[in-house]
Amino acid sequence: MNPIIEPLARVLVFAAVFALMALWEVLAPCRPLGTGRRARWPGNLGILIADIFLVRLLLPTAAVGAAVLAAEQHFGLLYVANAPSWLAGVVGFIVLDLVIYLQHVVFHRVPLLWRLHRVHHADLDVDVTTGLRFHPLEILLSLIIKMTAIALIGIPPLAVLMFEIVLNATSMFNHANASLPERLDRVLRLVLVTPDMHRVHHSIESAETDSNFGFNLPWWDRVFGTYRAASKAGRLGMTVGLTIFRNPEELRFDRLLTQPFREDQTPPRSIA
Repeated sequence: MNPIIEPLARVLVFAAVFALMALWEVLAPCRPLGTGRRARWPGNLGILIADIFLVRLLLPTAAVGAAVLAAEQHFGLLYVANAPSWLAGVVGFIVLDLVIYLQHVVFHRVPLLWRLHRVHHADLDVDVTTGLRFHPLEILLSLIIKMTAIALIGIPPLAVLMFEIVLNATSMFNHANASLPERLDRVLRLVLVTPDMHRVHHSIESAETDSNFGFNLPWWDRVFGTYRAASKAGRLGMTVGLTIFRNPEELRFDRLLTQPFREDQTPPRSIA
């Protein structure tokens, strides 16, 4: 795969989706922002920049590189099965989405991993930048898991590139503070995780936080019993974030980086 095409495609799609979601949030917001953009966006976008630099420094070829290597060596289940390229691409995309769903569940269940992932959940509002706010160590762990799955399954490079682009775009979409007509949302969430569906996952109520783990495809939550149609407090009544880290000071870039390593006084999360 041309080494220029991958980053260029990702940057162009990212910029277009980010701009579209940000504009949608201004023109048709779903909820009033309690904290607002000025306090939150510098830290959230700062984390994104740190993620990009760290990944490019430590794992420059990342997921697509793992797929290219597997293809060159004909390594992985799909290559062993001699699956047609189109079938390998479709199966690989779907299986990779399942891997991301399962990874997300594990990051909620394992206390040490939750300390990293809670940086994402500690945002005091949910908007397009929340979908980009992941601690750099979580991003690195996620990439290692993803690259391992890609190599073992033997997912074609083009399918991996498409998955990476779609995952990034849907993360911005389903975190967007954008209003969708209820009827359209009900239909759309049959094939795609919508903002109303994923916003429940950012509720301060732990039972709601531990639901709706999907990013791309909404099916896994229904299959594994983690689907919740709506917050019990309703779209506008739901409180976003965690019971800890409510101080706006925690929105600063430096505080986001150190958050996983600071103690809190809350009881450990249930792993049931």
